[in-house]
This record gives sequence, structure tokens and C-alpha cells, in this order.
Amino acid sequence: MWDPTLDRRGFLRTAAASATALTFATQLSESSAQAPLGDRPMQDPSVTILHPRGRVPASFFIDDSTCLVNMGHFCMPQFATAWPDRDEYKRPWSTWPREIPDSFVREFGEWCGEHGVKGKYSIVPYPACVGWLDRELPGWSRRQLQDSLKLVRELMLPNWDIHPEMITHTRVIDIATGRPMEEISSGTMENSYPQKKVSVDYLASYIAYALRVLKNCDLPCEGITTPGGFGNLMKPELSLAIGQAVRDVFAPEIPHYFKYVRDAKEGTLPRCEHVSGLDTDKPQFVVNLPAGTGDWFGGWDGDRKSEGHLYANDDATAGRLVELIERNQPAVMLCHWPGLYSHGTKAGFKDFQRVIRALDQRYGDRLLWMKITELARYGAARELTSIRRDGQRVLFKAPVACPAFTVRLPATAAQPPTVTVKNQKKPLEEIRNVRLLAAGQWVRDGETIIACFDLPRGESSLN
Repeated sequence: MWDPTLDRRGFLRTAAASATALTFATQLSESSAQAPLGDRPMQDPSVTILHPRGRVPASFFIDDSTCLVNMGHFCMPQFATAWPDRDEYKRPWSTWPREIPDSFVREFGEWCGEHGVKGKYSIVPYPACVGWLDRELPGWSRRQLQDSLKLVRELMLPNWDIHPEMITHTRVIDIATGRPMEEISSGTMENSYPQKKVSVDYLASYIAYALRVLKNCDLPCEGITTPGGFGNLMKPELSLAIGQAVRDVFAPEIPHYFKYVRDAKEGTLPRCEHVSGLDTDKPQFVVNLPAGTGDWFGGWDGDRKSEGHLYANDDATAGRLVELIERNQPAVMLCHWPGLYSHGTKAGFKDFQRVIRALDQRYGDRLLWMKITELARYGAARELTSIRRDGQRVLFKAPVACPAFTVRLPATAAQPPTVTVKNQKKPLEEIRNVRLLAAGQWVRDGETIIACFDLPRGESSLN
């Protein structure tokens, strides 16, 4: 029987209780056989698409972040009302700070900027029903709210993509009135909503409501993050609804979403869903971007002991991120914003800094930090670009442009490879060290070559 509370949060709770990074993974992966893939192009097997610049993509997905409101403090009593028998929701929330201050946002954002860390940063539009970010946030002045939004736009946006986590992350909203549903139960909490089938149009309307609040705040969004088990009962329809909602409000080229955590067996590559119209000027698809870790910095409520070693130990010889990197899988780490703040002790943030320093020391020239939109674009180009051979030429037809597109192919000619776009030829520059590879360059690797170039939308060739 389907358990509506078996969501990403429950999944991560299981992980936190485990002594290893992988104990929990099968549970979610079995529940994540989600949307159909749709169409796929032909790709010549002699050409292998590599990660961008031949490096392992890395990204950091942060959930439950928003302006000023400490979601751990305000969510806990609402979850306790909906699930009164759960011991997890009986923690002393009233003693926790109500605010995660902008000074911490600045400290975190500046440190990540100095160390090249990129990813996804949620902004919950009506956080735990405290107030609307595009109107008022009771408990804070309008100036404080506006300054907080300005900080996100100026400091975070260059390196982080913004997602809503639906409207409140707690109570389901009646989108006709903007008020929470009168009943308070598991059936009216976004973490487990809906508990019966609804139309794709309704689900899209609910998601679009959240997106429009952030649009009013001048925060661009090309995707969304689901709050816990939102949409678990209708995963194929959810994927369609996300694409519909994001296109309707922001009209991005590549709509995407984060919902799932994958184990090592599945891998962490993005997956394009509901693909159609690849031979048209307007191909349709949605990119599903998974994370690859549990949340071990301090939990969704900020009240857990940080266990950063589960991501990577001090010399980056063990931990889930190390495993992903060694498997050549995208190293996408996950945590919740209250866990980094850790009730003001910043224990999770300090552990995060240690993990990043360890990864940088061992894998600095093997990692490429990317925002979630960059992961989505490369994932779409990887899966949906047609590749065929014509003698010494490799012909590409791409539905989206993609910087630093990187391929491996047999070294069949003595002359350096040349990229041709609309009859304009551009020879690639040969380099000797694959770790230094960048767009416009190529390197020999035994009997193959690795070429890195900016793939244009439409037709191009590598000669």
C-alpha cells in the first residue's frame, strides 16, 4: 500500500539514522520509476559523449531555504499537527531561532563564490504560511524583506539557480482563495499531496501559482523542487505538469526539476522525460535532475548532529561524493538550509567547508561545479543530440545549444579536428593535458581523441 509520508524527507531521515551513505538508497530508487522517457535520437556508437571538459560535474542542491524564515522552526508544529504520532515532529521547535539571518546568507554565498561552488537554492514563496515574499512577511519589516530578496538576486543568482518548493512547503493552499485548506492532515500537507489523482492542468496550476510569486519578486526560475513527496502518486503526470507550469510562467528553453535521490546502481545522470518533437523547431521535454547523497549536515530542521564525513572524509578517500566521483557520476550533494545554520552554531556550514576543502585538495582539476540549469542543459544535449558518421565527419543535430560539449571518438585522421557551423570552419587547438581541456580544444588519448567545443543548436559537424 502506498504510504503518502514516504517522501524525500522520510528517505533522508532513514539515511541519517544509518551508519553508511547507501543504506537508504534502494527505498527511494524503487519508488522513483517515474515519467516515460519519450523519443530518443540515433547516436553513432563510435562517438562517446563525455562530461563537460572531461570533468566530473559537481553541484549542491539546497532545500528549504527562503528569505529570513527558519523553516525548521515554523514547519515543525504544522507537521506535528498533521502527523501527531510521529516522534520526529515532537522536537522542541519553540526554542529554535525563528530566523536564519541574511548575514548567514552572505557568509555562505561569499564563501561558495570564493571556492567555485554552484548549485540550486530554494526560495519557498509563502514559507510555512508565515507571509508572502511578494507582499509582506509578518515579523519582519518590508525593508528587511526587500533587502533579503535583493541579497538573493545580487549574491546568489550568479552561482545558484532559484527554485520554489511549491507554495508553503507545509499546508496545501486553495489557489482560488490563497488560503490554506481548512483541514489539517496528511492529505492537506504539500509533502504528501495529492493523495488522489488530479488533472495535469490542476497540478500545473498549483505549481505555476508558486512560480508567479517568485516572478513577482524578480527571481527567475527554470525549474522547481518538490517538497518531499509532492506528486508521489502521479509521477508521470507531475513531470508533464512541471514542464507546463514552468513554460507558462517563465518560458525557459529547458524546464527541469529536482525530486529524487539516486543510489550508485542507478547513477546520477540527468534524465530527459516526455520527449517529443525532436525533428521540429520546438522540441518538448522536461529534465529530471537527481541528487546523489543524503542530508548529513544537520537535517531538515537543523537539530541533528552534522555528519559531513558521510559526504567526504578529511582527505577525500571515503564518503558518498568520493564514490560518485570515482564512478565518474555527477557528484550532486544535497542538504537543507536549516541544517547548515544549525540553530546558529553553523556546525553544518563548518562541516560543509571541510568537505569542499577536502574535495578540492584531491579532485580540484577533476571537478566542474555547475548550476542546476547547466546540468540540465548538458543533460539534454547528451541525451537528445543526434549523432551520425559520414566518412571522416561526425554530424550533430542538437535541439539545444551546449557549451563545452565533449566527445571521444577514434583518431582516424592526422589533421586536427575542425568544427563546422553554417559553412564556417574553426580548427580546434591541440593541448597535451586532458585536465586543462576547455571549449575549442582537443587532446589525444591513445587511439582516440577527445574534442571539446561549443555545440550550437541545430546542425554542425566535427571533421
